[in-house]
Amino acid sequence: MLRTAGLTGLGLAVAACGRGFGGGGSESASGKIELNMVWWGDADRATKTQAALDLFMKQNPTIKIKTEYQDSGPYKDKLATRFAAGNPPDLMMMRMDSLREYADRKALLNLDDHAGAVDMANLSQAAKDLTKVGDATYGIPSGLNTIGFVVNKTIIDQYGVAIPDGNTWTWEDLAKFAKEITDKSGKKVYGTLVDPATMANVIVYVAQQGEDFFTADGKFGVSEATLTKWFQMFEDMRKEGGFPPAGFVETTGSSPEQSYIAKGSVASQIIPTNNFLRYNQVSGGNLQLLRIPGEADAKHRGMNIGTPALWSVAAASKHPQEALKLLNFLINDVEGGKAMKTTRGVPASSTVADAIKPSLDKDDQVATDYLIGLQKEKLLAVPPYPVGASAIQDALTAVAPEVEHGRVTPAEAAKKIIDEAAKALSQ
Repeated sequence: MLRTAGLTGLGLAVAACGRGFGGGGSESASGKIELNMVWWGDADRATKTQAALDLFMKQNPTIKIKTEYQDSGPYKDKLATRFAAGNPPDLMMMRMDSLREYADRKALLNLDDHAGAVDMANLSQAAKDLTKVGDATYGIPSGLNTIGFVVNKTIIDQYGVAIPDGNTWTWEDLAKFAKEITDKSGKKVYGTLVDPATMANVIVYVAQQGEDFFTADGKFGVSEATLTKWFQMFEDMRKEGGFPPAGFVETTGSSPEQSYIAKGSVASQIIPTNNFLRYNQVSGGNLQLLRIPGEADAKHRGMNIGTPALWSVAAASKHPQEALKLLNFLINDVEGGKAMKTTRGVPASSTVADAIKPSLDKDDQVATDYLIGLQKEKLLAVPPYPVGASAIQDALTAVAPEVEHGRVTPAEAAKKIIDEAAKALSQ
């Protein structure tokens, strides 16, 4: 169960962390300004966050922070309830699939109206693009992440298969590589496992085909032809043997410990790069991190950076200047960054990201360098998810097993998803 994050002997009274979201910021009995800050995560994240907040409160003794955190599942509904009751937190993690909805309702503070309050000079353009709805800035990335392709070198070496060049390989190269692993292992290990229902995976492939998953005006921009090719690609790999057979994957969870690359039954898969450390630990310590296939010969770059969430300030905060000061600290303070490390991904500030690298585990350094390098390239601006976008993930999740078990064709699956997307986004 979640634990209360204790203080570090500074004599600063902070309310206990908890599962439910309580009241917003106010002026406490001690005369200090009290800010209410909420996020989702576990006890480890809470401990690291609290260590950073202790530093902030030592620097700002007139401010007291009441922190609350929540499991990721109920967070969205809890936050909506707070806003509906007219009692929003001062500072919150804002889900990217909720950003446009809250921004359109003017529920979040437009940081452009408070120029200079939060220093964004050390954010890449790709990171800044994540903060925008239209021309307005509604938060700062709480951390940056992306997806990458990991290959278990121990397995590869065991069967004498060469690892492809991760900067130039194509989806066809992946299929050949995967089949070779499966064949040489006598099906003891399947070459690769990519979840065709994970939206982050599909978004990269769609961009590589020159299409927008979501358009700037909030529409679904994917053609039936591209979605058909996506599903057909994995069905072809399944027939060749490089991809596991239908029914191979059980719904046992998606943690690194439960992954098939950790079990040694597949040799490669896509992961969130901020989890590279844990995946490597549970997979034997010999994973190599590659780019997603298809980047070199794509019509457009597919890979991009994302964020688990923005740090956003409520427009109705009673203490916006203090909330902005806390936001600026969370993004730009090096010591605060060292306390939080990569619990929410790589710090959005390049200065903080570079400063914390020596204190990170080796695998976290690998993932951090991977993401820093990606930001130095020219990436496409990605518009915020439109309201109703979560229904598209639901449609992918429902349709992918139908394709896998042969109950619908890739073309039929593509049409179903496009129909569901049109219905969800029109509402």
